[in-house]
Amino acid sequence: MDFKLNDSQKAIVKSARDFAYNDLLPGVLERDRKGEYDINLWKKLGELGFLGLPYPKEYGGTGNGYLEYVLALQEISKVDASVGISYSISTSVCCGGIYNYGNEEQKKKYLPALLNGESIGAFGLTEAGAGSDASNLKTVAEEKDDHYLLNGTKIFTTNGPYCKYYFVIASTDPTQGVRGLSAFVVDTDWEGVTVGAIEDKMGLRSAQVSDMHFNNVKVPKENLLGEKGKGFVYAMESLDCGRVGIAAQALGIAKGAFNEAFEYIQQREQFGKPIYKNQYVSFKMAELKTKIQAAEFMLYNAAVLHDEGLPFSEEAAMAKLMCSDVAMEVTVEAVQFMGGNGYMKPYHVERMMRDAKITQIYEGTNEIQKLVISNSMFRKKK
Repeated sequence: MDFKLNDSQKAIVKSARDFAYNDLLPGVLERDRKGEYDINLWKKLGELGFLGLPYPKEYGGTGNGYLEYVLALQEISKVDASVGISYSISTSVCCGGIYNYGNEEQKKKYLPALLNGESIGAFGLTEAGAGSDASNLKTVAEEKDDHYLLNGTKIFTTNGPYCKYYFVIASTDPTQGVRGLSAFVVDTDWEGVTVGAIEDKMGLRSAQVSDMHFNNVKVPKENLLGEKGKGFVYAMESLDCGRVGIAAQALGIAKGAFNEAFEYIQQREQFGKPIYKNQYVSFKMAELKTKIQAAEFMLYNAAVLHDEGLPFSEEAAMAKLMCSDVAMEVTVEAVQFMGGNGYMKPYHVERMMRDAKITQIYEGTNEIQKLVISNSMFRKKK
């Protein structure tokens, strides 16, 4: 595949890079220190058109594609991966769920506000006893005359405290396990929806992650997404899209840390010469650059397959696995190259290292990615 960017894509990269350095960089350390989210940054993402990149114009999008979306997400995550994950979850998973499984009325009702920055979306699958094993999910949507009665708790909800629309997976038939799961759009303004504990995290500190509680929430039947009993399938397919987003976020972190280290090792002198002139350092940077480019090709391949309407589940898992592993390796090495300074907050790379770790865990741990890849491999062999 040819990944040479056209003029439109180059313009999107430039716009995202300008936003990252002009709007995100000045306050990124303070937001990280305080664990605070700036809602005005979200609104500007909408104003600049980034939120709508992968969606058609009739729903408030820009009519581009997933490749353009990951290009923008990558640039943003080079500077502030907390804004990157907020962007990824709302656009990849929440909007993706509504766009892929919703009817025309649902798409026109919910997508425009999510894509213009007026509202933020979230995704609810994980529970205290249901992480990698979704079959243990306990949130229940009991069918009534004209609505479902939703009860339960979701944890680790990115955008939870700020989200307006919530793509929720709940059981409509607990006797059927994963075959009894269904998907809903929940408006967080409805009675019975409350925000629980906000997490105090190692990394991505300004991204807001919380519990979400449902206490006898009346969900209108028209808010069922797609078919009843297909929620697990919808969740897994949505996570394929989400994994492409997480791969872009991780690759952005890797590139951001690499750039910081690259500048530092040319300026920092020890033993009478810049430290990049030590062969170990220069060779290690060459290895890291090679891994970054290999991860980039895997990411772009998954995005292009998505845009072409081709199967991309295995490629999404491989991109997420590789990009997140590369992000962790690059950030650890960047801290090491920069020595004591690398360990200090003003130099950014210690923050990037903390941010990188979660990319190996959420949207399916990297062990789960290996399961997805191996299952796909052997299924094809049969």
